[in-house]
Amino acid sequence: MHELLIYRKKYDPIESIEDFVDMYYASEMQYLASDLLDNGLSPIHIREAVRSAMTACRNAGKEVRRHFSPVYTEQRGTVINDCKLSKTGYGLVLMNADPEVPFVANWQLQVVKSFLD
Repeated sequence: MHELLIYRKKYDPIESIEDFVDMYYASEMQYLASDLLDNGLSPIHIREAVRSAMTACRNAGKEVRRHFSPVYTEQRGTVINDCKLSKTGYGLVLMNADPEVPFVANWQLQVVKSFLD
């Protein structure tokens, strides 16, 4: 695995702490938005669902960077824009994804069922 490091001659201490916090949050994120490609969602559907999920997170007063981290990943030999997701972020993406996709519809129904039980 290759990582991109950017060297700077001077570092802002506050910015460095913020970068560390972002890296910590990202290390706790176990999902990738691109994983949903294997479940029938298109890149456009995923992008829209991630945007809506981030909006929901922000409007609920939650720290977006704790649940969503933009990254680049490799898919079938091509580098793509992707997003690391916390469990909460992943759930929000699925809640905002296209219910025409059976995987999404089944997941949404399971969430409602567990909520009502």
